[in-house]
Amino acid sequence: MARKPKLDTILADAVDAARGALADIASAQEIGDHLGVMAEGERLVTHRFVSHKKGYQGWTWFATLARVPRAKVKDLTVCEVGIIAGEDSLLAPAWVPWADRLAKEEIEAAKAAEAAEETGESETDQPQDAGSDSDSESGQAADDASPAPEQDAEELDDADEPDDADSEDAPHKSPARRQVRRRRTAQRTAARRRAAQRNRTRKENQ
Repeated sequence: MARKPKLDTILADAVDAARGALADIASAQEIGDHLGVMAEGERLVTHRFVSHKKGYQGWTWFATLARVPRAKVKDLTVCEVGIIAGEDSLLAPAWVPWADRLAKEEIEAAKAAEAAEETGESETDQPQDAGSDSDSESGQAADDASPAPEQDAEELDDADEPDDADSEDAPHKSPARRQVRRRRTAQRTAARRRAAQRNRTRKENQ
């Protein structure tokens, strides 16, 4: 069993030195009465004072002092000063992770939105792939029509032109609106591919 350290009388009597050390972090009005002194080790003690600091009622100022053998009061060393909470101190509530603060309904709504978004992505990928295959197979048939360059430009302009309703709804980012935007994007991509195929065919025939 560890032996309890003996209280050093010179350090125990150095109340004024401890109060003066606290002047570096607190004003004289914020440091209250001396609450006592406790031995921390051989020639090492901690003095405690009442806190009058605004917002820190119930807290305690402390100053830890030490000395070497045969040192006098004027040769004391200030090891540490600060303020610590007491049993009746006003403390901030314990931090709660964000996931634990969510209500059950919010978690269920988030899962449902995520599932709807994944479903929309899978439905969008299928027609886009099919459109790519049909473009490659029927490229020659589309070239026979030989649309005028003006028509290709108009088609590309229509494909690139954003929809007003889509632009207005973009900040909301609901699953249904995301799915609509993905389908429109797929249609624009298919239109660009058809226009590019027609341009290549015309260049080869020239």
